[in-house]
Amino acid sequence: MSPAQLSREAHARLSAELNELTGVGRVEIAQAIEAARALGDLSENGDYHAAKDAQGHMEARIRKLEALLDRAEIVDVAVGDEVITGCVVGIRYEGDDTVEQYLIGSIEERREGIDVASPGSPLGAALLGRKIGDTVAYDTPNGAKLRVEVVEITA
Repeated sequence: MSPAQLSREAHARLSAELNELTGVGRVEIAQAIEAARALGDLSENGDYHAAKDAQGHMEARIRKLEALLDRAEIVDVAVGDEVITGCVVGIRYEGDDTVEQYLIGSIEERREGIDVASPGSPLGAALLGRKIGDTVAYDTPNGAKLRVEVVEITA
């Protein structure tokens, strides 16, 4: 697998989430399961099944975070004149005056109000290395060809 490129902030946030889940999170789930077990018959115990379901979701998130952080490469985003992983790029679709912003990077880097385009996605791959004023075309997953103009690049 290729390394996951994360900003220092995202890496720190994900590490803190992992620590919380593997520490307090596991203890709280274990306590919820034990309390539900004390209620009796497990076959018809909704609290027990809900706690076990929550445990499964939490353990899946822990595994995902561990895998992501194990292969993480921390990148420092320096705003330059070209689109790189970790920057926010403003694009305008051909025939549209609206500027849409995309963060180029991992979904774990997401921010309020900004969509994320993975560097491996058709749009993300087309934008990498481009400069303000460049127009690029890319194929969507459904086969359509779209053209966009890079109008801004920010951190």
